[in-house]
Amino acid sequence: MGSVWVAFGLTVAAGMATGIGSLIAFTAKRTDYRFLSAATGFSAGVMLYISFVEILPKGADALVPRYGESGSQWVAAACFFAGIAVIALIDNLIPSAENPHEVHPQAETMQLRVPATEVLSPAQPLDRTLLRTGLFTALAIGIHNFPEGLATFLAALEDPGLGIPIAIAIALHNIPEGISVSVPIFYATGDRKRAFWYSAFSGLAEPVGAGIAYLVIVLFTPGGSGTVPPQVTGMLFAAIAGIMVYISIDELLPTSRAYGKGHDSILGVVAGMLVMALSLLLMA
Repeated sequence: MGSVWVAFGLTVAAGMATGIGSLIAFTAKRTDYRFLSAATGFSAGVMLYISFVEILPKGADALVPRYGESGSQWVAAACFFAGIAVIALIDNLIPSAENPHEVHPQAETMQLRVPATEVLSPAQPLDRTLLRTGLFTALAIGIHNFPEGLATFLAALEDPGLGIPIAIAIALHNIPEGISVSVPIFYATGDRKRAFWYSAFSGLAEPVGAGIAYLVIVLFTPGGSGTVPPQVTGMLFAAIAGIMVYISIDELLPTSRAYGKGHDSILGVVAGMLVMALSLLLMA
């Protein structure tokens, strides 16, 4: 039971990092976009390296007893691309106008730190278009975060040592998402608290995904033991690898490039891969 709480705790921590992004937007004297570029690049490097070097091979190994050496590779590859298809389908359902990875320029976020009365006076009407944008962005991030929470929880449940770097990578990529929610809601309402809480709650989809994953495990494992059969673990791991690769290439890398200058993005990616490689080697 202890491992369940560890996995759930890591998932909650990763999801609530959207609130950190909101706090940075409201309190930092100057948003460090180069840091955000390096952080999202680092997150992509961690995810890509761990997906191809650790998670996918681990999934294939778990499938060997059931499908044999050759068959396990085919099943793992199929599940890997199935994971990509699922997250791509979810991504396609989000209106492009509410893209949660839209970059907000420095001039725009600087306004978050002026008195709210200068942004929206009590006499001004609520800007419902901006509010709608902010709410849809929060919803979009919530939908994106659901499979991420599923991936973090299942990986941490199987191997806490694997779950920690995944949770850190997810948390880093949630920071700029928190800014994406806070900006339009604050401009629409002039209310910092409201913008912060919407931003923070958008990350709750990750622990919700973890909770649903655990319920499925308990309900559908033999005798409700909570022990996942090896072949199911293998399929899930391969699908998780696909989800993480898609997130890295479609979301993190473009965001990192947009925030950074020069080689900030690639340096972040390489640093993430290096740290992940050293972590795996030292824990071996």
